[in-house]
Amino acid sequence: MKNFNGQVLFLDRADINTDEIIPAKYLTEITKAALKPYLLEDLKLENFLPEDIKNKSVIITRENFGCGSSREHAPWALEVNGINLVIAENFARIFKQNMFNCGMMAIELEKEKIDNIFKTFSGKETSLETDFSKGKLKIKSSEKNMEIDFKISEFDKTLVEAGGWINYADKNY
Repeated sequence: MKNFNGQVLFLDRADINTDEIIPAKYLTEITKAALKPYLLEDLKLENFLPEDIKNKSVIITRENFGCGSSREHAPWALEVNGINLVIAENFARIFKQNMFNCGMMAIELEKEKIDNIFKTFSGKETSLETDFSKGKLKIKSSEKNMEIDFKISEFDKTLVEAGGWINYADKNY
């Protein structure tokens, strides 16, 4: 199972699309590693620089993350950069399933909880720990701590535990 803990990157914008996650001009790359330097290269967000990704393992953002063209390259670009967990109000359906198919997590939280997380932690050095078995997220900064419950479907939980769809299929078919 992948690591779902680490430093948080806050992306305070809705509708971040797959072209912003990994620009289409890089879709001809034949390895995940080749995607690494281009993650969020075209993201349009005030005060964001692609260097902000360094040492981050979790993204917290707004609604409709991963909208636009469906492509596995978007989760792959996150994964190769060490980001295995994205938390948002909701996700584009195909992007969300691609995350779980890769053994990663796309956790949906209510708007009020996302608003509270941004209000409490955005702009601060923030870390997150995931207690997968209990369905809990523990968010921490030097000033505040917060614990939030999360739920994912049983099948998605199985995919995460297996390390993704390919590993799951190898074991079960």
